[in-house]
Amino acid sequence: MLTDHFTGLFNYDKYVNGQLAGLIKVSNNKGKPAELMAHLLTAQQVWLSRCEGVPLNEYQLWPDIDAEQFDEIIEKNHREWINLMNTEADPERIVAYKNTKGEKFSNRLVDILSHVINHGTHHRAQIGMLLKQTEGIELPSTDYIFYVRSLQ
Repeated sequence: MLTDHFTGLFNYDKYVNGQLAGLIKVSNNKGKPAELMAHLLTAQQVWLSRCEGVPLNEYQLWPDIDAEQFDEIIEKNHREWINLMNTEADPERIVAYKNTKGEKFSNRLVDILSHVINHGTHHRAQIGMLLKQTEGIELPSTDYIFYVRSLQ
């Protein structure tokens, strides 16, 4: 059941990331909205690597990624998170990792999954606000409940 719940959340994440990535690509001022989307997508990759026990060499949490690459990264991140959830037997498994300062931490996988989803929501809200304020772009509804209703 838990896997089904998080699969649904990651499907939602993919959907709304795609919506906002599309708006960023057609905006006149990509600037900060693109920076935030690049960070959101990179952070997903960092957390995935931690969950898979794959050591990260050097990475930038605020990379300069061309907006034209967002769709490909969104697809890849989604596919890899879904694969992890489909092969992970224990959502309570403890994931040990180091943060960007090299400090050691450990958290339950279920808490990391929750964090990744919430982190994306936080930054999508920032992106939406910036697109609306600076571009006057009409935003789609990105609330989770509207996504769920659209599936029914």
